Formats: sequence, structure tokens, C-alpha cells
Amino acid sequence: MFGSAIIVFRETLEAALLLGIVAAAARNIPGRDRWLLAGVLAGILGSLVVAGLTGRIAEMADGLGQELFNATILGLAVLMLGWHNIWMARHAQSMVSEARAVIADVADGRRDLSALAIVIALAVLREGSETALFLFGLASGGQAPGQIVGGGALGLAAGAAVGVALYAGLLRIPVRHFFTVTAGLVLFLAAGMAGQMARVLIQGDFLPALANPLWDTSSVLPMDSPAGTLLHVLAGYDARPSGMQILVYGAVLLLILIGMRLVKPLPRRAVAMA
Repeated sequence: MFGSAIIVFRETLEAALLLGIVAAAARNIPGRDRWLLAGVLAGILGSLVVAGLTGRIAEMADGLGQELFNATILGLAVLMLGWHNIWMARHAQSMVSEARAVIADVADGRRDLSALAIVIALAVLREGSETALFLFGLASGGQAPGQIVGGGALGLAAGAAVGVALYAGLLRIPVRHFFTVTAGLVLFLAAGMAGQMARVLIQGDFLPALANPLWDTSSVLPMDSPAGTLLHVLAGYDARPSGMQILVYGAVLLLILIGMRLVKPLPRRAVAMA
């Protein structure tokens, strides 16, 4: 539940923040609300199509072996989560700048009002499509559908509420703090999914276990305990992991972290001194 809540919260907050920025910058443009609403609806519709296609692909691949299919979905989710963190570390500021440039063009008459709808539709479509794939990855990792839906609804409500509050000026917390915390959580979620992917492939005899189990902490922190369940969802905790699981977990964690560090823009002061 917590994993789906975190993923949906982050994706919803990103879309809500961009929507708020566009709405605030375009507040003096006549007909703004109608086009913004059209963009949101178009983005949601596109996301539903992607979600439907994901389910259809799952049905078509049913005969390929459940372990292999589940591992493929988990692997795709890991790649998307990692790429998402790396991409946001690099392009978050430019994405906002590009949106504001479009609004300026609309205000000056260089672009049609439909450009506002396109900006919002693409943002909602991107976040919604990623959410659909991530939640499908959680389901492939064995999380109960009820927990995924409940967590997703909680994350959606929280992300929308924070986005509205930030737009209204009710929260003075810098947005970067939200994304720093959620980026860390998504990092561990991705590594946890990678560990689950390795476990599924080991069960299907596609990967060697190397050592099974590498350790056993079930007597100290059982998987079915509240703390164990929370750590399993948030960080991929396994009381009896294999050596391959730990190797894959650590490798994915390190690769995403290095990618985020490498692409992160230098502070303006450092750029000026260079």
C-alpha cells in the first residue's frame, strides 16, 4: 500500500505542480480554464489507454511463463523508476521554463490557446502512463490489488492536495524538498523491485541463487510483522534473501544514484566561476 501511495503521490504532485504553474502564469489569458481542463481530460484518457494496453499485453503474454513475464514487468518498472529519477534530476527546471515559454507565446499571440491544453495533456499523459506501469510492476511483485488501489487513491488525494495548497500559497515549503524526499523513496522502491525481479527469476531457474539464503533475519524482523511488511514495500526488505538478490539490489541502487549525481546540474554559482 505504501509503495503505490508513494509512486502515485510523486507522479500526481509533479503533474499538479506543472498544472499550477501553467494556470498561474496564464491567469490573464481569456479561456484559460477551458483549455486547461481539456488538457487534463485528454491526458487522463491517454493514460487509461496505456493502462488498458498494459493489461492486454499481460493477457497475450500469459503463455510465456508467469515467472518470466512478472520479471519482465518488474524490470521495466525498475528501468522507468530509475530513468524517472535521473531525468527529473536533470530536467525539472527546464521543464518548467519550457512551459512558461509556451504560455508567453500564447499571451503574445504567437501560438493558439490549444498549446496550453497540449502542455498539460502531455504532462498528465506522461505521469499517468508511468503510474500505470509502476503499479503493474507492484502487482507483478505480489502486492495485493486491494492494497495497490487503496495506496494509489491515498497518493492521488495527497498529491492533488499538496499541489493545490502550493498553488494557493498555503505551503511555504520549497518544492525541491518534496522531490528530494520522494526521489530517495523512489530510489529504494526501484532497488526493491529489482531484488524481487531477481527472486522471481531464481524461482524460475533463470538465474543462480549464488547463496540461498545469504542470511536469515526472520527471527528478528519477520516478513509478516508490521515493520517487516513496511520495509518490504518501501525498500524491498527480505528476511531470507539470496546472494543474487542482494547483488542485483545493490547494483541497481548504485547505478541510479550515480546517474542522478552525474546529470544533476551544477549550482549557478559554480557555473559562473567555471
